[in-house]
Amino acid sequence: MIRTHDLTKKYESLFAIRAIELDLVAGDVFGFIGPNGAGKTTTMRILATLLNPSWGEAYVCDHSIYTAPKEIRRLVGYMPDFFGVYDDMRVIEYLEFFASAYRIRGPQRRETCDEMLQLVDLDFKRNAFANTLSRGQTQRLGLARVLLHNPQVLLLDEPLSGLDPRARIEMRNLLRRLGQMGKTIIVSSHILPELADVCNKIGIIDRGVMSVNAEVAEVMKQVRRQTVLKVSLQGDSDGAAQLVEQHQIVDRVQSNDGCLEITLFEGIEDYSELPTLLIQEGYRLSMFCEDELNLEAAFMALTKGMQDIGKEGNAPGDDNRD
Repeated sequence: MIRTHDLTKKYESLFAIRAIELDLVAGDVFGFIGPNGAGKTTTMRILATLLNPSWGEAYVCDHSIYTAPKEIRRLVGYMPDFFGVYDDMRVIEYLEFFASAYRIRGPQRRETCDEMLQLVDLDFKRNAFANTLSRGQTQRLGLARVLLHNPQVLLLDEPLSGLDPRARIEMRNLLRRLGQMGKTIIVSSHILPELADVCNKIGIIDRGVMSVNAEVAEVMKQVRRQTVLKVSLQGDSDGAAQLVEQHQIVDRVQSNDGCLEITLFEGIEDYSELPTLLIQEGYRLSMFCEDELNLEAAFMALTKGMQDIGKEGNAPGDDNRD
């Protein structure tokens, strides 16, 4: 659905993006992570055919951005970070206005608008004026707008920014449903942990260079090469720690308030002998599981040494934050 090769945008001596490589298929939800000015918005604008690259190639649904921009625009829904709404329009009027721009005619227009309002859970605000909506409701209205023409690809720039916790959960659930519908989605965000629940792939970009582009599970493995186990038990935790630490697959053991943190040697994936050993020695286990590494920790580890996150300036001519 989306393929890029050596995609580059340069302003004089400054690279906004450099040699971006993407390969996304239907149903992929790609999390685009990076500080302000990293190049996320520039990449999305190029894919939406709103900005020409300096060189490189990009295909959206097998259409080249150079030779078929009109076809791409029919297949793409692009939602920028900040967008305006017409204050003197009601929500349903706002959607019908854009539906007419997409040449959706007659009874189908109202039917389509009603479906989109139900999809984004905004039907109860259908007759409210757009300027009375909350930030979260406005974001959902914007998403309903870009879904009107049933695009195969969604480019969503910071859809979670500025939302309260409840609105974030609602938007996250909506993005997950859209992925399950087979949409190919690129979503950028600074809210790093939440992307792990929504995306199956992530890319980490800084100063225009994408240093990480992989499945979420692969990124986690790259960051944590050693498996860490969390064990909670009844009895002498210090004795259990000494017992487990002697096992050949265990690198080190830490004890915190009766809970053991067991770090295995790199490459060890089968640790089935450890719970058996503890049970045989009379320990009762109340918890035995792998410690999960969230996406925020992965981001910090992969970008270790990065200075002035969020302080990078925008490239000339790019009026958005990224």
